Amino acid sequence: MKKIILSVLSVSLLVFSCSNNDDDDTQLPLGDYDNGILVSAEGGQSASVSYISDDYMAVENEIYYNVNTEILGVYLQSIGFNGDLAYIISDTANTIIVVNRYTFIKQAEISTGLLTPRYITFLNGKGYVTNWGDGTDTTDDFIAEIDLNTNTVTGTIAIAEGPEQILAKGDNLYISHKGGYNINNIVSVIDTTDDSIETITVNDAPDEMAFDSNGNLVVLCSGDNRDWAANYVETAASITRINTTTDTVIETLEFAAGLHPSQMAHDDDEVYYAMNNKIYELDDDESTLPTTSILEIADIYLYGLSVNDDKVYVTNASFTAQSELLIYDLDSSALIHTFNVGSGASKIYFN
Repeated sequence: MKKIILSVLSVSLLVFSCSNNDDDDTQLPLGDYDNGILVSAEGGQSASVSYISDDYMAVENEIYYNVNTEILGVYLQSIGFNGDLAYIISDTANTIIVVNRYTFIKQAEISTGLLTPRYITFLNGKGYVTNWGDGTDTTDDFIAEIDLNTNTVTGTIAIAEGPEQILAKGDNLYISHKGGYNINNIVSVIDTTDDSIETITVNDAPDEMAFDSNGNLVVLCSGDNRDWAANYVETAASITRINTTTDTVIETLEFAAGLHPSQMAHDDDEVYYAMNNKIYELDDDESTLPTTSILEIADIYLYGLSVNDDKVYVTNASFTAQSELLIYDLDSSALIHTFNVGSGASKIYFN
C-alpha cells in the first residue's frame, strides 16, 4: 500500500504549531490525526482508515498502515472512541486493535474472546462489544465485556440473535438486534448492575440508533427486505422512539410498503436518514415522516451517512477500488467536496 500524504499536511501543521505561543490560547494538535474526519473502510481485500483535516487541506489514506506498518485485515466493521483511544473492530478477523486516536500509534490488540464482533460502547470502566458468533446460528450471540486496563475479555453476556449497534445510558446498555444473517425485531436493554436483560419489540431489522434531544432512543428499523431469501416476506420499515426512563415504545413511524431506509444520523434536534439515495430530515418533536427529501444524491452506492456542523457526509462505496467521501452543504444542498478514501468506506467519525 502506498502512503499518500499531501505536502500541505506538513505545511499546515507547521503553520498551526508556529501559531502557538505564550501570547494566545491556541491549542496544539494532539497528533497528526487530530482536528479532522476519519473514514473507516471495510476493505475489499484490506480494511483501512482515511483522514481528512477539518480545513480539507490534508488527506491521507491508510493511516493505520502508514503509522504501524501492518494491515487491519478485513472487514473493518466500526470504530469506538473512549478518551484518547480508538478501538478498531475487524469482524472477520475477530480482533479489536486499540490505537491512540490522534497519532494512530498501536497500543494493544484484543484477539481472544471475540467472534464476529460488530460495535463497542463504554460504561463504568468497561468496554461492551456486540458479537454475532456464527451469523447463521441463533443461539451463540453475546456481549463481550472488556477490561480496559488489561484489554482482555473478562466476561460475556448471552443475548438474542444478531446484536448490532450498542449504546450506553445511565447503567443500561441498549442493543439493536438486526439479526445477523437472519432477521430479528428487538432492542435489548441490559442493566449492568446485575446483567439482567429486558427486550423491546420493534419493527424488523433494527440497526442504527441514537439518543435524541428529548433523551429518547431513536431506532431505525429497515424492515425485512431480503428479496434473495427463500422465505422472504417484505415487512414495514420504521423509525421508533423509545422512552429510556420506562424502556417502552413511545411511537412507531412506519414507512409505506416498498420503502426501506438504510442509514441514519442524529445532529442537534434532527434525525437524518437515507433512502433511495435521498436524505430526509425528521425533527425530534415531529410525529409524521417527511414526504420530501432535503437532498438527492444521484447514482452512487450510499453506504455511510453522518451529519455535523451543517454538513452532510456520505460515502460512495466501492469494494474493488477506492471509495469516495462526498460532503454537502446542509443549507444549499450543494456538493462542496469529494475525496477518495478506502475500499468499502462505511463509517464517518469526527476526531
